[in-house]
Amino acid sequence: MRAFFGPGGLLARSHPHYEFRSSQLEMAQAVEESFRDKRHLIVEAGTGTGKTLAYLLPALLSNRRVVVSTGTKNLQEQLFYKDVPFLKTVLAEAGMKDIRVCYMKGRANYLCRQKLYDLEAHPALGVFEEPEQLKVLHDWEKTTVSGDRAELTTLPESGNGRGLWERLDARRETCTGQKCAQYDRCFITEMHRRAVEADLVIVNHHLFFADLSLKRLGIPGMGVLPDYGAVIFDEAHEIEDVAGQYFGVSVSNYRVEDLARDCQYIFTKGGGTPGIHSAVRRLERETEIFFAALPVTEGRQGFTEREHFREHHAGAYRGLIAALDALHSALASVPPGDEDLDQYVMRALELRSQIEFIVEGEDPNFVFWIERRGRGVFLQATPIDVSTLLEECLFDEMETLVLTSATLAVGGTADFIRRRLGLRYAREKVLESHFDYGSQALLYLPRELPDPRHSDFVDAATEEVTRILEATRGRAFALFTSYAQMEQVYERVRSKVKFPLLVQGMAPRTALLDRFRRTPGAVLFATASFWQGVDVPGEQLSCVIVDRLPFAVPTDPVVVARSRRIEEDGGNAFLDYQVPGAVLALKQGFGRLIRSRTDRGVLALLDVRIRTKQYGRVFLESLPGYRVTADIGEVERFMGKG
Repeated sequence: MRAFFGPGGLLARSHPHYEFRSSQLEMAQAVEESFRDKRHLIVEAGTGTGKTLAYLLPALLSNRRVVVSTGTKNLQEQLFYKDVPFLKTVLAEAGMKDIRVCYMKGRANYLCRQKLYDLEAHPALGVFEEPEQLKVLHDWEKTTVSGDRAELTTLPESGNGRGLWERLDARRETCTGQKCAQYDRCFITEMHRRAVEADLVIVNHHLFFADLSLKRLGIPGMGVLPDYGAVIFDEAHEIEDVAGQYFGVSVSNYRVEDLARDCQYIFTKGGGTPGIHSAVRRLERETEIFFAALPVTEGRQGFTEREHFREHHAGAYRGLIAALDALHSALASVPPGDEDLDQYVMRALELRSQIEFIVEGEDPNFVFWIERRGRGVFLQATPIDVSTLLEECLFDEMETLVLTSATLAVGGTADFIRRRLGLRYAREKVLESHFDYGSQALLYLPRELPDPRHSDFVDAATEEVTRILEATRGRAFALFTSYAQMEQVYERVRSKVKFPLLVQGMAPRTALLDRFRRTPGAVLFATASFWQGVDVPGEQLSCVIVDRLPFAVPTDPVVVARSRRIEEDGGNAFLDYQVPGAVLALKQGFGRLIRSRTDRGVLALLDVRIRTKQYGRVFLESLPGYRVTADIGEVERFMGKG
């Protein structure tokens, strides 16, 4: 590792912008030791450490198939198209063997050829309201090697997950596997072949845990990832939420409607029976009745009155279960011949089982909840504690796991992440950043603002944001913990400043970021989705304003259940769960500002609780060594140097 990362080493001779980073070398050595000693490792490596190269090189030289799992597709692409090719070139020049690398996404990112052919052969399938999009897909299918939707830059997003692409993608629920006529030409099959031959497989957390959950349930032939000897999780602070999603159960009206629609395809293709047709119509009616009986409030809420629901809406619930049973029986009665039938039978059984679990299940490790998004109604069951599940099916099974992120430590240790994930036996490193935060960043904590829970906060925050933007000449992200507060402050500030203001929701996320980067003095008002995975180096982003300490929503059903469990086990949910989670989130939000050694700017937190509450000390001790001020004049002087 020293011969590669050290002064005068391979990296110094190969990279045009090489700077020796002691933390990068230390991380690479720690990862190499973890592979050699077959140990797990947790390592916080701040922005600027060069952590991707620090874990990629040991992985490529480990003589094992290593899976690298990232939090975002953007980081996946950076690894596959930038970092790995650079490393392969350097290693080739040093006379080392070529490394085979595969890049994998979830099934929904890939085209199903058979669905496209069925659609073209049977116009009655009813999607010809989008003939131009269908022609684009038809022409593209003949030339694409990967079948990856990302190649289709001209195909519009549906916005609701119900567009043409969603009817043609290769998701598991509609895949017939080896029975499919296109199996040998299938893009999923080809991706799996490449992965089996690869030394390094690059995935994202959603694909990794979707695959792990299927393997845990013992569902044959449905996993995508090949066997692997080690895993590196980048952006590992997201693991608990993603694992909870895939170790849980989710049923929606869309899933049931999709099953009914797909069963109708049997008739369109000339098969089916009157019994199936009748069962489909019954399922459509009962689905509408059942989901209409659920609470109508938009957003997330606990499904805490399940016994009451079963008593007062027994007809709606039993009607849906009976309709799924009837469809299952009708499908099972058809003689073998249609390759889709077995898949439809499995889907009907799975939906019935999952709905029954959510409405009647008594597993004490699950929290049951409902979310309404427009016409979509989602029933969810989420594990309260994923640590035991992860310990049993991942940590105890693997020889080497590396968890890394710029935000893993709270108060200087990774104890919080260890507890939440169940990773008891792991080495730990918290590395110093490559940046000089004391001179590059100024942390502004105004003293005179009201508590953010007070009714006067929005007006006071508006005045403070205005002063900050004048001092920084715009060039800022204003990040909010609630959409409503973002809109309130945005509406007030827009009449007070001359800078171009952008607000989340006025355009797609990528388009909004592109506009921010191109617009001098722009200010972007946004919420949680812009807190991480956003990179705007240089003067264009010279200030990050955060309205309040980013505690999880206390009424969120999953947060409520996890807090209750901590209290029942004798802990303090606020100090043991809410505060550490908010610390990591704040570090992520502030991490948008300093992305290189030449960046400089102001971080502003408008929440006085960081000074007035005892727990505020945990936040301050967990942040990098910023210079701190409560004087707006010092902010003006600091920015006047730029």
